[in-house]
Order: sequence, then structure tokens, then C-alpha cells
Amino acid sequence: MKLSATREQILAPLQSVIGVVERRQTMPVLSNVLLAARNNRISITGTDLEVELVASGEANVQQPGDVTIPGRKLLDIFKAIPENTAVTVATDGERVSIKGGRSRFTLSTLPASEFPVVEEINAQQTLTLSQGDFRRLIDKTHFSMAQQDVRYYLNGLLLETDGKTLRAVATDGHRLALCEAELEKGEEQSASHPAAQGSPRTSAHIGRRWQRRSCDWY
Repeated sequence: MKLSATREQILAPLQSVIGVVERRQTMPVLSNVLLAARNNRISITGTDLEVELVASGEANVQQPGDVTIPGRKLLDIFKAIPENTAVTVATDGERVSIKGGRSRFTLSTLPASEFPVVEEINAQQTLTLSQGDFRRLIDKTHFSMAQQDVRYYLNGLLLETDGKTLRAVATDGHRLALCEAELEKGEEQSASHPAAQGSPRTSAHIGRRWQRRSCDWY
């Protein structure tokens, strides 16, 4: 794999997924991010087996490929490179070299085949609402979610729809929080599968990271 891009083109997606990547993991590959380059796009994936975050950006891809690189070390490197610097990332066997300006770095890698990727979702229902409304649903309810309760179904956020509104419900068995938001108009949004549950970590990452004006729920 070989690609070139500006520092910001790689740093931005990296910062978007690094929240789920920890330095110390029982599985070494979970300390890495999956970097995939093809069709002049770069995709960066991070996961802790509970939450998977994927972000992408533009890049000049000379040789497509996939590789996993230590996430936190990669972030430290790109933060140290001066702004607007052209950066080249290339693999050489089990190592990856990063060149930017007068700086050169070499990191060990792990095969992309070892990286646990969540299977692609075969969406049977799609609901669309504004990003602000979805963040409001989470902000108004997440505090009532249980934390490590033996009743696992309380350790999450219930999302329910009737096709016109999306309802978020959370409870720890002592208190209950509920919030509703209208779905975007002009769509046929049936409720054949009206409910789903998200974990506390998933809800927290959505609340912090989503920047778009609208969002899709599958």
C-alpha cells in the first residue's frame, strides 16, 4: 500500500475513530486502526468489539491495500507533523513508513485479516432525522442508562418508532427518561421493525462525534 495526502486529510478521520482505541488491549490488534486505501479514498476503522467507528477522506492512492497500524502512536505522529504538510504512507513488509517534511517514522503493523470488522448491516428499515434531534434524544436520556447491571437489557438505550416519530427510552430500574423527535418528512418510514437497543458506549460516541446535519438509523 502507498498513498500521499496532507496531514489534515489523514488526521481528521483518525481523530474521529481514535476514541474506541486503547493502548492496552487483551487482543493486540485492537490497539490498531485499520487503514484501507483504494479509489483515491482512505478509510480508517477503530473498534473495541462493542463499538466500531469508521471515517474516510480523500487521498492520492498510488498502490491500494489494507493494513493495521497502532492507533495512538499514529495519532501522536500526525499531531507532531506541521500543519498542511504533504505526507506519504507506504508499507514495506510488516512495517509502515510515514514521511512528512523532514520527519520520517517507521511503525510495526499487523495483518488486516486479523482486524475484527463488524459484518455489513443488511438494513431492513431506514429512518432519517436531523443530527440535532438525534443528539437531543441521546442527551435527554443517556444519563438514565444502567451501568454494568446484571439485567443487561437496562445497559442501553431503547429506540422505538411508529413511522412518524423516533422515541428514545432509558432506565436503570429506579428512574426512566423518555424523549421523542419527529422524523424527516417526505419519506415512507414504516415500522416493520419498530425497536432497537444501543449500548451506553455507542450512545456516548454518537453524541460526541456526529457532525452531520442529518443522520440515518438502520
